Amino acid sequence: MVDISRTYSFETLLIHGGLEPGPAGATTVPIVQSSSFAHATAEELEDIFRGRKIGQVYTRVGNPTTESLEKRLAILEGGQSAIATASGMAAITTAVMAIVRTGDEILSSSSLFGGTFSLFRDTLSSYGITARFVDPTDLAAVKEGINDKTRLIFLETIGNPKMDVPDIPAVAQLAREGGVPLMVDATVTTPYLATGKALGADIVVHSTSKFINGTGSAIGGAIVDMGRFNWQSPKFPHFEQFFKKYRGFAFTARVRKLIHKDFGACPAPMNSFLLSEGIETLALRMERHCSNALQLARFLQGQPQVAWVNYPGLTDNAYHQVAKRLYGDKFGGVLTFGLADKTAAFRFINGVKLARNLANIGDAKTLVIHPASTICADFGPEEKRLMGVGEELIRVSTGIENINDIIEDFRLSLEQL
Repeated sequence: MVDISRTYSFETLLIHGGLEPGPAGATTVPIVQSSSFAHATAEELEDIFRGRKIGQVYTRVGNPTTESLEKRLAILEGGQSAIATASGMAAITTAVMAIVRTGDEILSSSSLFGGTFSLFRDTLSSYGITARFVDPTDLAAVKEGINDKTRLIFLETIGNPKMDVPDIPAVAQLAREGGVPLMVDATVTTPYLATGKALGADIVVHSTSKFINGTGSAIGGAIVDMGRFNWQSPKFPHFEQFFKKYRGFAFTARVRKLIHKDFGACPAPMNSFLLSEGIETLALRMERHCSNALQLARFLQGQPQVAWVNYPGLTDNAYHQVAKRLYGDKFGGVLTFGLADKTAAFRFINGVKLARNLANIGDAKTLVIHPASTICADFGPEEKRLMGVGEELIRVSTGIENINDIIEDFRLSLEQL
């Protein structure tokens, strides 16, 4: 295995970081397709269950293929440990439920992915957990929103589909002052644009189904513990036993030994393998995703049928400067644009031939969707307004095809409007 104490570039870590040789010198992660693992003696299995010895017991709790994926993701984010889950929503749910309890509050970005918004507003409220939504780009609103019941601040690196870009290091400072952890969903940016360590996050979550997988072939999620938050706080008495035993790994231990184990949202070994394979080409793909998205956004700006284009890479975008400061000259592969109305949006989507109309992002293929009638269909006008979703809006996940082909596909469909 590569010695990660040396300084390697991100691209090299994608291929070698955390990857151990398999049986007979295999350089690909072995797929350990087993539900459980046998041990030679009763004493050995007892030691594993009691934490006196490291070992595999049951794939719901841990699996060698999944463990390899977790090591690689932790290294890429600059974190100390990671836990893989069955989906991105499983990652968010598991991580959040490890922190909050009945009567607690979450301070969340108002511009969230629809599934996360539903979890916070509807599902968690039935357990006595309140989510308060604020504009994540308004630091004064974030600061004012932190109160004695706040136990977590939650942001997306780039809002999906609002495309807003919060100043995450500044929010991280507010979280530290408030004595609460900052959890960041970095699905849209991936650690290639910025690591959780660089952004100042305490916990990073991913839908690894998206850019990390890169081909739309597997569902998965991940929780990365950066190891920087002090869980020895009166605000988190439920962490006391874990802090005493595991110290800086208290969060990972509570997630792994309690919430993750009890909820059972573990990935299948085959999915862990597919997600691990995707990691190796992440840098190459993100370069093309970002480049294609910027060129497509510039093309759309010049089309008479297009009312507006929202992409942080455009110099006149409201979030361009903060995005440039946080992510350099790369702004992700997702953009949105508006047409005249819902009818025009549907006609455009029905007119494209290369782009696929489906509910995903981060695929190698260019994807389009009308969020208001699909992934945000269950929300009312006010919720859609908070999420930046209008009837005229189309979300694009720009693929890695030749940009000229993508632009031609969009041009021909726009001309039919």
